[in-house]
Amino acid sequence: MNEFRNKYYPTVLQAIHLLVLYIFIQSLVDFPMAMIDYYNDTEYLYHPVKKILLGVVSTLFIMYYGFKKSQMPFNQVFPVKSFNPLIIIPLITFLWSIQVLLEIPNKIMDQYIPPPDWFWEMFNKIFEGDFGFWGAFMKVAVVAPIVEELIFRGIILHGFRRNYSPFVAVLMSALLFALFHLNPWQFPATFMLGLLLGFIMLRTNNILLAILGHSINNFLVLISITYMKEIQSLSFYQLQKPLIYLSGLIIVIISLILIYIFGNRQITNVKQQ
Repeated sequence: MNEFRNKYYPTVLQAIHLLVLYIFIQSLVDFPMAMIDYYNDTEYLYHPVKKILLGVVSTLFIMYYGFKKSQMPFNQVFPVKSFNPLIIIPLITFLWSIQVLLEIPNKIMDQYIPPPDWFWEMFNKIFEGDFGFWGAFMKVAVVAPIVEELIFRGIILHGFRRNYSPFVAVLMSALLFALFHLNPWQFPATFMLGLLLGFIMLRTNNILLAILGHSINNFLVLISITYMKEIQSLSFYQLQKPLIYLSGLIIVIISLILIYIFGNRQITNVKQQ
């Protein structure tokens, strides 16, 4: 009688509610400020003080709300276990090579759904730091990974692993992670990142490693945008595209195998916790 078994927080619907609530709280301030900026040609919406205050307040509220609803100990919702530091090497190689392979779905999407100019303007603003490169680094490679991993691989994935099979838990958490960014052109990258970080949580049960992986990914994206011309001039990127993609695929496969080997299986049955 599986249909009558206990459901732990959050289920898929409860996770969607949590994310919608998070977006709604931010929109309460973002929308009126966006209107003010539009009609007065100002940039209050991107003011660093506003972004920090709103980000901290809304994030702390959502994490407290989700954590209390889970009714689980802190160290189970946000687990920190020992891990083999060698796993960081294939983690980096995977994230680099998957960026190479993501050119394929990105080109297909651009062909059928070309991104408008306002999208690139918004995307560039994300990686434009208020204090130069290091401001952007703190925003995308430090703050964002901590916030998003505590929510998605912490609160949400913990509940999913107790309610569903490991495959479904990782798949659904990655899907919600990609949809949360509200950006169809970013969907392939965020979905693949969500799958990888979910897989890492299954293997290591360490939220800090998930945060580190997310941070490495965002840092690589920041570097690729900041130094695009220099990177494209490297000899590897001068090879023919099929050879580049084949090399990327081989590195992805080897990296996943090494991540699996170096990962420590700390939990065998989360549903019993």
